[in-house]
Amino acid sequence: MCITILTEKDSVLTDTGSGHVEALTAAVAQHVRALRNARSWSLDELAGRSGVSKGMLVQIEGARTNPSIGTLCRIADAFGVTVARLLEPAEERTVRISDGQRAPLLWQGGSGGLARLLGGLNDPDFVELWEWRLNPGEAHTSAEHAPGTRELLHVLTGTVTVTVDATDHVVPTGHTIEFRADRAHGYRNDGDAPVRLVMVVVMTTGEFDRRSSASS
Repeated sequence: MCITILTEKDSVLTDTGSGHVEALTAAVAQHVRALRNARSWSLDELAGRSGVSKGMLVQIEGARTNPSIGTLCRIADAFGVTVARLLEPAEERTVRISDGQRAPLLWQGGSGGLARLLGGLNDPDFVELWEWRLNPGEAHTSAEHAPGTRELLHVLTGTVTVTVDATDHVVPTGHTIEFRADRAHGYRNDGDAPVRLVMVVVMTTGEFDRRSSASS
């Protein structure tokens, strides 16, 4: 299971600035091609491991399509990396400063809420940093993630209700909640004011490797 949070329906990458989707598409193309070549995998092998068709992979590696988050998630799982790894700028830097307003927008609520993937790390653990906004009445439900996955949420504004194993936990402004995300969970805004929070998702590479070995 991909560490990245998926919506009820796959969302394509959403443009957050002039030419930004094109830059992301080019980065994905370069990373997928490089990761595949580093493993000496053919397109057919990657297709078999990821469940993404060879034709789609050809389009992705040629930067000729804007893949959905579901497609990126399946490819990331096949390589054993986070989706953030596929989306990061191609060039290597000792220090990278990113504009949050240009981060990939991977979820949009019906009332204007959103979730941005602000960044991620792959070593020594898989880590993703998210910004979430939930307007009144909006909610997101997530399936259980891989064994050992944990989430850490800090509420910047508003009050969010986090449900873990069918139990609600109300988290007000300025408070932080940490929980195991390898079980069903979700987030919703039952209040009258918008909610804004930051989230860190962590899964150890050891857990990922054991899970991958068990499923192979």
